[in-house]
Amino acid sequence: MSFCTRFAPSPTGPLHLGHAYSALVAHDMARAQGGSFLLRFEDTDLERSKPEYVRQALDDLAWLGITWDAPPLMQSAHLGIYNQSVEGLTSRGLTYPCRCSRKDIAAALAAPQEGAPHAVYPQTCKTRSMVERGAGDAVRLHMDRALNQASAGLGFIEDGPLHCGVHPIDPAALLDEIGDIVIGRKDIQTAAYFLASAIDDMRQNITHVVRGVDLFEFTQVQILLLDLLGHTPPRYHHHDLIRDDDGKRLAKRDDARAISVYRKDGASPDDIRLMIGL
Repeated sequence: MSFCTRFAPSPTGPLHLGHAYSALVAHDMARAQGGSFLLRFEDTDLERSKPEYVRQALDDLAWLGITWDAPPLMQSAHLGIYNQSVEGLTSRGLTYPCRCSRKDIAAALAAPQEGAPHAVYPQTCKTRSMVERGAGDAVRLHMDRALNQASAGLGFIEDGPLHCGVHPIDPAALLDEIGDIVIGRKDIQTAAYFLASAIDDMRQNITHVVRGVDLFEFTQVQILLLDLLGHTPPRYHHHDLIRDDDGKRLAKRDDARAISVYRKDGASPDDIRLMIGL
């Protein structure tokens, strides 16, 4: 199977130096392997995703010298496919509706009986049935049941420099450190990141997922989802992150480091490569 990778930003703000690094690393790898580089816009957050950010991203990537081998895939045009996957997992008893707001979750995690606050969902709605789902409910994966239905020996291959090797999924970590993730947003017509991204890697025949190391720990969630949906996972390459002077990961709110800003200031694509260590 020939090498195929992708760059998959969310069009909720301008691309910054971190995006440039990830896109260029993936693009350089694809071209070095004589393979394919694809582009995908993960725009299932219909409220925050904007067409102007898509246009700006396409312009910035072309300016960097990046080319893609097929028309960009827009997730918002394929919501039905993701929803079918949610329905498939639901038919196996692997989901439940969740009405909790972020405020509700924060309050539950801070309660004395919950111990120290952490990011894992406190399972407030876990006893609810999907027949109770309302328009304002998200859909969560019932992690216990999902692990019980998963294939034996499940794991993934990492080719990146930071965690190279074979990584079996860790059921204890999935239960205690990641928990019952959201796979369907509160808007019934939109899917959540973990599920939609994993499905599209299969739909685009991605052989190598190239992305930041901040997503490494969550890879096993997508491996689990792909297994439950009957797919063989791709290989992964998690690279280091571009950080600001304080060591923080760049975010879209860092407009001062947006590629478009550097372009306006007269930087060249080679200048950008030098800035990010390429």
